[in-house]
Amino acid sequence: MPNYSALFLSEKSKLERYCAYEDRCSHQIQKKLSVSLLSDKEKEIIIVGLLQDKFLDDARFASAYVSGKSRIKKWGAYKIRKGLLSYQIEKSIIETALKELDSNEYLLNLKHLMEKKTALLHAVKNPYEKKVKIIRFLTGKGYSLSDIYQTGIEED
Repeated sequence: MPNYSALFLSEKSKLERYCAYEDRCSHQIQKKLSVSLLSDKEKEIIIVGLLQDKFLDDARFASAYVSGKSRIKKWGAYKIRKGLLSYQIEKSIIETALKELDSNEYLLNLKHLMEKKTALLHAVKNPYEKKVKIIRFLTGKGYSLSDIYQTGIEED
């Protein structure tokens, strides 16, 4: 094993703890390392080491991201995809992770959000205006119009 500097070993240890705490993607690690005083070669060695030791895995990160954003934040597929693209995750990994979404749970989340928003709009008397506000809210959450119409909002 090569003789690494104390700074290198310290950075590696910090990043291992950072990755062990929560699933991370390689983009997040590269951002952390960008402010480091390490050489590019040392940064690359750390990233490769994290990948080999399974501290870092973009597919696992994408899967956890999809699951968390869908279950906790009740985001739709479009918003989740956009979030993963902001982390520079490969499109093939994103599509694989999105296939893990449970369609029943996905539609239940959508219906729940629609009912919640409908209850908040009780003061809006115009049904067309109410429908537009609900659709705008749901598309903002990342749901497609075809999914929204599946929940029972009638198409005009």
